[in-house]
Amino acid sequence: MTEHEGEYVADCRARVAFDLLTNRWNSVVVYALADGPTRPGALAARIGGISAKVLTETLRRLEYHGLVVRRTYAEAPPRVEYALTDLGESLLVPFRALGEWSLEYGHRVLAAQDAAEAAANTG
Repeated sequence: MTEHEGEYVADCRARVAFDLLTNRWNSVVVYALADGPTRPGALAARIGGISAKVLTETLRRLEYHGLVVRRTYAEAPPRVEYALTDLGESLLVPFRALGEWSLEYGHRVLAAQDAAEAAANTG
């Protein structure tokens, strides 16, 4: 029996974290909400390069997972803000760690990609 045998089954809790990490926009939106409640338009402007549709889908997904809360205000016009829950704030720790890793090692990943592309184009 190996050290990790049986740990990677379909209902493994680690898969929850990996699913959250593998979506392109989840970490970006969580990180963008780190400074506090934000309206969708301001959030899109802070992030840049995200469509309104993708932002809405991402916010709904994060809300479904309990990481983000949507607050509506009975004003004219209606106002909506999104904020991290305590659970969402707890994700900032590993996201920041991954960001630090990327700053330190990202150039090596990019160099490996360039080398692989060059090898594919010459062979």
